[in-house]
Amino acid sequence: MNNQTWQDKLHALLNCDLKSLYPVAREQKRKLYFFVGPTNSGKTYAAMQELMEADCGVYLAPLRLLALENYEYLISKEVATSLITGEEEKIDEDAGHICSTIEMVNFNYESDVCVIDEVQMVEDVDRGWAWVNAIVGAPASKVIMTGSVNALDAIKKIAEYLDEDLEVVKFKRKNPLEILHQATPLAEISRGTALIAFSRSEVLKIKNRLSKQHKVSVIYGNLSPEVRKEEARRFREGESSVLVATDAIAMGLNLPIKTLLFTTDSKFDGISNRPLTPNEIIQIAGRAGRYGHHDNGYIGATSKKVLRHIQSEFHASLHTIKPPFAVKASTAQILSLSEHLKTQNLYKILDYFSRHMNFTGPFVSANIGYMKELAKLIDDKKELTLEDKYMLVQAPVNTRSPLIKRAYFHYVNAIINGKVVKYKPSITISKTARSEKEMLQAEDEVKKISLYLWIAYKLPELFPDGAIAEASRSRVNHFCQNSLKSKKLMVQKPKREHEKSYKDRDRDKSHRRSRRRHR
Repeated sequence: MNNQTWQDKLHALLNCDLKSLYPVAREQKRKLYFFVGPTNSGKTYAAMQELMEADCGVYLAPLRLLALENYEYLISKEVATSLITGEEEKIDEDAGHICSTIEMVNFNYESDVCVIDEVQMVEDVDRGWAWVNAIVGAPASKVIMTGSVNALDAIKKIAEYLDEDLEVVKFKRKNPLEILHQATPLAEISRGTALIAFSRSEVLKIKNRLSKQHKVSVIYGNLSPEVRKEEARRFREGESSVLVATDAIAMGLNLPIKTLLFTTDSKFDGISNRPLTPNEIIQIAGRAGRYGHHDNGYIGATSKKVLRHIQSEFHASLHTIKPPFAVKASTAQILSLSEHLKTQNLYKILDYFSRHMNFTGPFVSANIGYMKELAKLIDDKKELTLEDKYMLVQAPVNTRSPLIKRAYFHYVNAIINGKVVKYKPSITISKTARSEKEMLQAEDEVKKISLYLWIAYKLPELFPDGAIAEASRSRVNHFCQNSLKSKKLMVQKPKREHEKSYKDRDRDKSHRRSRRRHR
């Protein structure tokens, strides 16, 4: 191949009309709908009714918890449905409906209706590409997107690029939200109140303090979907009277919250401790005053300082999502780039893709940090094919957890050597956790099990213990549930990097930046 031919082929590879990658969707005459409105406006309910009435349909969820909830909802309405997530599948051969996490969308399954939930997630740095793929590639006659008003311009731009009809259906909140005029101390909170904090340790500290007067439910991001669902059930059915949570409640959970109180006006976003934005405040606050449970919802704070910030930002303008929207490399693109660049180094290929790929329309190549981080960890494994590497860097791995990181390397080495991996528990559980450290170990064990199941879904011959792992996950989840109900859970000073105080983490980041500058 002469140099000009090579350059022409590379140029063709690096210039992509995204919609052409989804031929099944292009063959259909699709119509797009955007059900837009605030939390508690009934937009998702309306979309699910449309889905139920269709002969065949797909619901795409941002969370495994939501995929499971809507799967159970459709089953309860006697709609035959299959469930597909990254780590499990429940297939009904006679079902015309599928509930799936958005990353697991089948671009060859034609349906009458596809519901894409929470489309404002198109802006998410790590996962926004999945919403882009679904909006562009879902092969359904009617594609119904649900989301908040700040995504409206984004959806219009994508529809314009696709040259497909878009109908915007606006929903209004079913009952009003009121801002409280005075702060509410912890000692004065009443039944039906949710308190919002932004770290696991703060949530558990507040839970311990309130447990002297109340039965408390707890929800935070590191808990498994099953435990979050159970804690939400306890609060919904009155087994607990107060909820303490992080912003993990901001998406998907239907909770009978009457009053929602912020305990802080700032959060650590992975880089710095910064004030809460209007978007974050409104998304979280919208969980108060659930229609059918309360006539009004009330928003407040536990201190005057925090309340002033909430009051000022609640009525501020929402940040509008603007293009470009990130697109992740396909396996075919990774393999083609490898051939042209003459390398099997996945990190270099991903980096090249992020810097040089061009897309027609309002899109840009994704620079997915966590995938590049994992690529660095496994690029020296020469025995792995490039396709296997690309599959493995998409695994749900928290590299800040030594347990999960060790498990990941163990699983990778087993794949290289073709060895069968039996599931083995890493911890011994008792009735309840007595310390935050024990609780954290249990939470990490659940994530390790989820990693095993994720790989088992793709390589069942090497990871055959799916049923055993699921049973173990149920036991550990039960242990976590009992621990959260207990008054004996002691909160200790966090030990792990991602559990450090904001000040410590900021200091560490500053130190790392200083070291890089002096290399």
